[in-house]
Amino acid sequence: MTPQIYLFRHGETAWSLAGQHTGRTDIPLTAKGEADALVLGQRLVGIHFTRVFTSPRQRARRTCELAALPLVPEIDPDLAEWDYGDYEGQKRVDLLKQRPGWDIFNAGAPGGESPAEIADRADRVIARLRLSDGNSALFTHGHFGRVLAVRWLGLPIVEARHLLLDPASLSILGYEHNNRDEPVIARWNA
Repeated sequence: MTPQIYLFRHGETAWSLAGQHTGRTDIPLTAKGEADALVLGQRLVGIHFTRVFTSPRQRARRTCELAALPLVPEIDPDLAEWDYGDYEGQKRVDLLKQRPGWDIFNAGAPGGESPAEIADRADRVIARLRLSDGNSALFTHGHFGRVLAVRWLGLPIVEARHLLLDPASLSILGYEHNNRDEPVIARWNA
């Protein structure tokens, strides 16, 4: 069997609940976010992982810790959320009043990362994962997870706008017919 990539978005934070862009700001999980992270761990009983990776942000690290996988996670800076620059902490609805039609996947954020930069980070993660012989668990963020999924499929980053990723969700990236030349999204936002 070809390996699968178990992709986890961190649990709820005050900012994810409010709809604020949270990139570099390092905020904790809410009580609900912690409870949901515990449930994630229960869903993984019996699945063998050869490697576990987490974003350096505390919300992802704490979700990983509460999921209680039996491996020490490796902190991977490439799994960090999009750097929203000047848009950090702002809500999309407010940004659209200033910039009608704005979309992070097309335009990026001033003072932050461009779509090309975030795609490069996702491609680096994917290149490492494709060399793996076993299942990997990744604890990351909403926008970055969406970008990772479309880049896994070889699609342009703009296609990530069509995918939603809820807090404390599980998605699985894999291969059809156990063929590494046929990447698929085996499960999304569960």
